[in-house]
Amino acid sequence: MPPKLPQLRCLYSSPIVSLPFVQPVSSRSFATEAPEHNSSIRRRPTTFRDRLNAGPSFTEFVSTPPSSEFSAPLSANDPPLEDPPTSEEPLRTALVGPANRKRQITRLPTWLQTPIPTSPNYKRIKSDLRGLNLHTVCEEARCPNINDCWGGSDKSAATATIMLMGDTCTRGCRFCSVKTSRAPPPLDPHEPEHTAEALKRWGLGYVVLTSVDRDDLADGGAHHFAETIRKIKDKAPGMLVEALTGDYAGDLEMVDLVAGSGLDVYAHNVETVEALTPMVRDRRATFRQSLRVLERAKGAKEGMVTKTSVMLGLGETEEQIWEMLRELRKINTDIVTFGQYMQPTKRHMPVHTYVTPTVFETWRQRALDMGFLYCASGPLVRSSYKAGEAFIENVIKKRKAGRDVSTMRQLGGIESERIVHGV
Repeated sequence: MPPKLPQLRCLYSSPIVSLPFVQPVSSRSFATEAPEHNSSIRRRPTTFRDRLNAGPSFTEFVSTPPSSEFSAPLSANDPPLEDPPTSEEPLRTALVGPANRKRQITRLPTWLQTPIPTSPNYKRIKSDLRGLNLHTVCEEARCPNINDCWGGSDKSAATATIMLMGDTCTRGCRFCSVKTSRAPPPLDPHEPEHTAEALKRWGLGYVVLTSVDRDDLADGGAHHFAETIRKIKDKAPGMLVEALTGDYAGDLEMVDLVAGSGLDVYAHNVETVEALTPMVRDRRATFRQSLRVLERAKGAKEGMVTKTSVMLGLGETEEQIWEMLRELRKINTDIVTFGQYMQPTKRHMPVHTYVTPTVFETWRQRALDMGFLYCASGPLVRSSYKAGEAFIENVIKKRKAGRDVSTMRQLGGIESERIVHGV
């Protein structure tokens, strides 16, 4: 029998505790045997999965769009346009979040649900944009009409709003989802040429150009904007161009520069009523400054069509909208559009009210009665809504045709006088 070795232990260790022997449990089981569930075993919390399951379903975001192009038609039960409804239709709500921290949210109304874009034109335009390193406000601002505008039945019916000077803005409006920075990247000197080439390739009849605000540049990017318009007109003379510009920090000479570059429609958005402007827009943008931009653009070129857009659902009152429309008519603004404000992310302003299609139709009629040349009004209408562009395109062509006829008549009269006088 071997000698028994003495057991040594450290002076600073804890007493040795003998553990009971535990029989190992095999993880194998028969194929027909149901596994036993031990209720005492704690599982990992599934907070994100619980929140996802409690949230809106996929069908809440995808449905058939409204039948009307601008707003739902009035039914026999709706009040007349002179007496708009004072209360909104009841909206659906839902409780989301984990079981111990439920919160109530408002579901998206049915008239704001749009289909997922899948058309060939949409895929083609998106591919061209990525290949030429171009940006669109349709994507950056998460526009709900991207399927409708990019997915036209043919090339001439599809429209896209090109966003110039990069995808980063120097301003931080509380409604906009475009990235912001005090020092954005420098301008791409090849962007005007690439933009003109892409638009020529698409063969569009009407294009909208917009840009981020670039307060870091001395001219606010006005020369870059004007150069892009001139390149487009050189490559596609028959294409109509709408420019949706910023306020250039109040420098009206830059407005003259862009307006005189060959564009057909000058657009600048007031965004909301004057009383809400300080809370909605960046502090460097004011309602009165926007009015001065539109007024200057109107007088910069004969026959210039001016346009502005307004968001509803931010908490504005009826009287404030009336006053805003009167101010726009004083400076002879031709076109106004109304659309529903939709919160891009939780960091942005919340939606105060989901305005019904009936109320949008009411304001459309009122704007036309006030003398506006055209008004597009509906929950999904945005500043570059393609149905509005089709109408504006016809107006511009008629005006140009009228000027051509007038010019021909003047030339004919001069020629007649020469013949009479024997010149």
